[in-house]
Amino acid sequence: MRTLAKVLLPIVALSAVAAAQTAAGVAERAKREGSLTLYTSLAPTESQPLAEAFEKKYGVKVTLWRGLSEEVVQRTITEAKGRRYSVDVIETNGPEMEMISRETLLGAPWSPDRLNLFVVGYNTAKVKRAEIPARYEGFTDPRWKGRIALEATDSEWMATLIKTTPDNKGMELMRKLAALQPTLRKGHVLLSEMVVAGEVPVSLTNYASNADSMKRRDKPIDWKPVEPVIGRPQAIGLAANAPHPNAALLFADFVLSPEGQRLFSSMGRYPSSRKAESVRVAFPYLMLDPIALIDEDEKWLKLWNELVAVK
Repeated sequence: MRTLAKVLLPIVALSAVAAAQTAAGVAERAKREGSLTLYTSLAPTESQPLAEAFEKKYGVKVTLWRGLSEEVVQRTITEAKGRRYSVDVIETNGPEMEMISRETLLGAPWSPDRLNLFVVGYNTAKVKRAEIPARYEGFTDPRWKGRIALEATDSEWMATLIKTTPDNKGMELMRKLAALQPTLRKGHVLLSEMVVAGEVPVSLTNYASNADSMKRRDKPIDWKPVEPVIGRPQAIGLAANAPHPNAALLFADFVLSPEGQRLFSSMGRYPSSRKAESVRVAFPYLMLDPIALIDEDEKWLKLWNELVAVK
């Protein structure tokens, strides 16, 4: 199993930035600022409790704006171009954080704070667990046509699938999956909701944590780790022109602290820290490289559109 080590090597943890200043001083200045604004793609069922825990501990109000990862990027860049600086902290997918970083809109290097695992989600009333293949190759069987779905922007999942499939057969695998014309749904939470509703019996790129969250609420959804399971770092960063810089730093440090990481774990998320107790991942997975994928973004997006998105 690959860990976050490779991803973490070029990244300075934001908690180290906070450590360079006195913790008491940062907290006191943050309280005087009184609030911060967070842009995130984390589902409200987790982002709201995270914000509330921070508010309770420090008395600093968190204003949440939640959107899809691409919407977080677009909003951040658009506001910066208009010299409107509203956001203090950004928390979203690793590749999207790298996009924002390359626009020089982060005040410090971004740092992974949690992990998403791409697994196969299925409606338990429509599909039996035993039906789900052990590898993605099993879904190329024509019997799956009309029963499978993909999240509409998961070109990075496709890229990693192609790169890691043995014997250089990844492209062939992806072409066969695309030939079955999987349903597309934009947004991983929405995709899980469609599985729950039975509109798409099987999701090939479901987030394990989304399925678990709905499963805990007695929804008819479960998931299976189909090889290769691909992991992606989610990350947090400070806005370069944060109107509340001390509150922003305090919040990021809280999220990366053992307390914040344990909170992620308690909500069924996978914290990035290896020191935090986490949901046990008793299966191998591969970590995608967000920096390399942004370097190759045009190539993989073009292929995704040709195979899946553009009909």
